[in-house]
Amino acid sequence: MSAQTSPTSLFGTNGEHSLRILQNRPGQAAVGSLSVIVLALTALTVPATQAEAAATPSGTLDSTTKNVTWQSPVYAKGTVDSPSKCGTAADDPDNAVCARFDLTVNPPAGQWDDNPEGGVPVSIQWETPTDDFDMYIYDSANKEVASSAGTADPESAVIPKASGTYHVVVVPYDVHNNSFSAKAYLPEATDAGDLTGFSGSHGTYEIEAGALKARAEFFTDDTLRLQASPDGVLADPENSHMIRQQPTAQRHTTSFDAGTYYGIRSKDVVMRVYKKPLRFGLYKADNRTVIWQEADPLRWTGGGMRQSLNRGAGEQFFGGGEQNGSFSHRDQVRHVGNNTNWNEGGYNNSQPFYISTAGYGVFRNTMTPGIYDFNSPVRTGQQERRLDAYYFTGDTKSVIGKYTSLVGKPFMPPVYGLEPGSADCYLHNANRGERHTLDALKVSDSYVENGMPLGWMLVNDGYGCGYENLSQTGVGLNKNHAQLGLWTQNGLPDQAEEAKAGVRVRKLDVAWVGGGYGFALDACDQAKAGIEDNSDARGFVWLPVSWAGAQRCGVLWSGDQSLSWDYIRWQIPTYAGATMSGIAYNTGDVGSIYRHDPEMYTRDLQWKAFLPAIMTMDGWASDIATKKPHDQQPWLDGEPYTSINRKYLQLKERLLPYMYTLSKDATKTGVGPVRPLALEYPDDPAALGPNAKYEFLAGPDFLVAPVYSDTDVRNGIYLPKGTWTDYWTGKTYQGPTTVNGYRAPLDTLPLFVKGGSIVPMWPKGTLSWESRDKGQLGYDIYPQGTTDYTLYEDDGVTRKFTEGASATQHVRVQAPTHGKSGRTTVKIGASVGSYEGKPSARSYHVTVHGNSAPSQVVMDHSRLHRLNSAAEFAAAESGWFTDPATGVTEIKTPSVSTGRGFTVQLRK
Repeated sequence: MSAQTSPTSLFGTNGEHSLRILQNRPGQAAVGSLSVIVLALTALTVPATQAEAAATPSGTLDSTTKNVTWQSPVYAKGTVDSPSKCGTAADDPDNAVCARFDLTVNPPAGQWDDNPEGGVPVSIQWETPTDDFDMYIYDSANKEVASSAGTADPESAVIPKASGTYHVVVVPYDVHNNSFSAKAYLPEATDAGDLTGFSGSHGTYEIEAGALKARAEFFTDDTLRLQASPDGVLADPENSHMIRQQPTAQRHTTSFDAGTYYGIRSKDVVMRVYKKPLRFGLYKADNRTVIWQEADPLRWTGGGMRQSLNRGAGEQFFGGGEQNGSFSHRDQVRHVGNNTNWNEGGYNNSQPFYISTAGYGVFRNTMTPGIYDFNSPVRTGQQERRLDAYYFTGDTKSVIGKYTSLVGKPFMPPVYGLEPGSADCYLHNANRGERHTLDALKVSDSYVENGMPLGWMLVNDGYGCGYENLSQTGVGLNKNHAQLGLWTQNGLPDQAEEAKAGVRVRKLDVAWVGGGYGFALDACDQAKAGIEDNSDARGFVWLPVSWAGAQRCGVLWSGDQSLSWDYIRWQIPTYAGATMSGIAYNTGDVGSIYRHDPEMYTRDLQWKAFLPAIMTMDGWASDIATKKPHDQQPWLDGEPYTSINRKYLQLKERLLPYMYTLSKDATKTGVGPVRPLALEYPDDPAALGPNAKYEFLAGPDFLVAPVYSDTDVRNGIYLPKGTWTDYWTGKTYQGPTTVNGYRAPLDTLPLFVKGGSIVPMWPKGTLSWESRDKGQLGYDIYPQGTTDYTLYEDDGVTRKFTEGASATQHVRVQAPTHGKSGRTTVKIGASVGSYEGKPSARSYHVTVHGNSAPSQVVMDHSRLHRLNSAAEFAAAESGWFTDPATGVTEIKTPSVSTGRGFTVQLRK
């Protein structure tokens, strides 16, 4: 959304909130024939005094009163656009501006111990469904605890583990002679009983326990789908497009009666169906090694169902999509839902999927919110009276692969999408005064003048900020090797014409995509297709609220935040953790959106240069110290900040062939570039420790340990098993070890490279994928033993790669293991394949990190000339030079046909 219109919270406790907070939750049915309190707001008599006027209508839920309903006044038209503008109850005694209700919850003992809904459902339903009322719920301390502000009917939210008094505030946002009815209830639970029916064969089995119907289906990759419903109806979610490709059925299964349970044997797993009471378990082929086992029968209420699983002694849990501030979830409760809490604890890009180190993962095939409690036992549930779960077996990476095969592998971005982006409003900007769309070109020019890469620009924001001269703006940006993008508030009515005018980037927003779990995904698919149906480009889409499957079409963005050291800290595990749900592109604004500080901005930019996708939000920030407006382009703070920002943006650009190859890998494996240490080092307990939480891996080769406090010393840098080289100094560390007292002045991001790494790089000074010198390519090598790397290349922008227009180049390095001496051999293979624009020949700049100079360097059978200084080396067309201070040997080869391979040896 446009931060220029973002209101503060009603009570000023939550910082900036989006104008259109969209949290669509399905309606909840009241349970049973319980006592009901009905309160009509419109029938209340206005008290005579101001104090009495402030008394808000109220109701209570307790052991005798399980349901409360109430009715709003009729609103002739929309009143205000956020709860911050409702005023107080005393200001609005007739609820003419906003409707209020105080709900007191006195839950019976144990009410929330094991309840599928996890709290009190509150919903509002309006008479005319096309209108829009938004609901916000605050606790007695005036902290927002729930909200629903989409375009769904009804609006619904859950007050987690409700106890005490809550203030419900309903904002008539966009209404026309309309009113709403509201209800809240205490959900009561029912458990599955004994097995009453079991039948099936050829991979599909029907199961009954009284009215409860269940079905188990097996697939060839040992994925299991388990459905259950107390209503007896087993069906896919209505209007769901999450699943891209149903797995292939495994028809070769057998069943057997083991007395206390029925067993179903598939290729490598056995499912147990226990009889008294009905419970499920999944075991390996030996039928002794448990993968997962239900601790209790399925339990449901009027609007929810949960599954309860035994938890292993050391079992760990990951996933849930984007979980702000977290990547590991053992002993934690995680929410999955359509949420727009942009800060730590929020989950706006969450997904109903999690992974266990016991060797499985679960996708809940649903478009309803849920609560995943990873205590013991593990209790996971969604707010619907059904279970529909796909269970994937294997190690963590294979589970991510199977999940993304189901909902869609990460998309392949255009190469400019991995370059920095810039977003601002240039037309009718309430924050910066009147400007014109073509003014974006002045900013684009400044990127060039300051030697900083820029891949794309969003030149509007949709919230009253449109555009003009679109084609002309696109042409101007293209001259600077940048692409044109647009930011949409509430739809895509002109996609064809905009794409023809040069639009290649789309950013969606909460006022549109948040109107439902499925709608967010549909919008992302639609925006991507709008570019691809009207050009030969790859669609590049950003969105801040999403659901399962969004990885196939968009970059997920963590929303509107304010800059602080804390802001930098909690984002580190957020984006690494999102990878555990197959989300390859998850990011946040460089320097946030609302506040600016030169030092914090620079620290934030440093580490985000190692995220695949980044952008600055340039028109909404104010300087922390002066409180004056401050744009966010990376040169505006002057020195030393400009030079430091340039250093990291240029490094990001040089590393694009490495990051681009990781992107291609993600389209096959589902595993994105940004990774928690636990993904690559699953057997290392310290990879889950407090130090590892605030660092990450960029691919398997780079370990990034951001500085997230006002200091020039970084402590607690954990380096796992292996040899790690400080990228800046060349100092090596033998892991596992923890580095304390690391000197990290403002220009230094703690950055380490794993021994054995082979990193492709573009030449120094590269500012754009388009203007780079295609006649040169670098390989930065950290030799240790025998290691391999395969570079992926294509034209970078079109979809011809899907038809095979691409090339790969295999590199193998054979070197002594750590601490031993001997020759190092680098074999650079031919570039196999073709694509438009592929160079016919190129020279290679090979950098070999070591601690001593070779006596000679031989390319195939010819010695390369030894040069005496770095200056000589830079001027020469070929040759080699060893820096005596670092032991790093740089080799420049003659131009070589990309159609043939060659060998370089460093002889001692």
